[in-house]
Amino acid sequence: MANFPARPLTGLLLRLVYQQYSQEIDAALRSAGFDDIRPSAANVFPFLSPEGATVSELAELAHVRKQTMAQAVDQLEQTGYVERRLNPRDRRSQLVFLTGRGKSVPPVTHRAAQRVEERWAQLIGTTELEALRRSLLRLLTELSA
Repeated sequence: MANFPARPLTGLLLRLVYQQYSQEIDAALRSAGFDDIRPSAANVFPFLSPEGATVSELAELAHVRKQTMAQAVDQLEQTGYVERRLNPRDRRSQLVFLTGRGKSVPPVTHRAAQRVEERWAQLIGTTELEALRRSLLRLLTELSA
């Protein structure tokens, strides 16, 4: 692993840990036959509810630019994971929904994420991992307030 300074920046550590996490999820997706899902899909799948969402809503939830989200949704639509439908509450907009194919992705990613977290708990202990989760959630909550 990299040679870190005595007190590495938290942002760097978060990015490097997330890269490890993301690689595990990507490997699980490829293993399950979903080799056409790009990393940008991580901005879409976690935020889509059964009621659908607009691209603007997804962008806001994922904290990315609307253009970035639109590109991710376009790619997922082209590969058959999502579809757009007219918004019944506002005919000027469209809602994004998972297709049947798209609905088969979250179980794969959730199982892979669970395996990653189980491994992390083995490496640093369940108590420490839960403390990290609570701290990150608290930080996100405070930043969003």
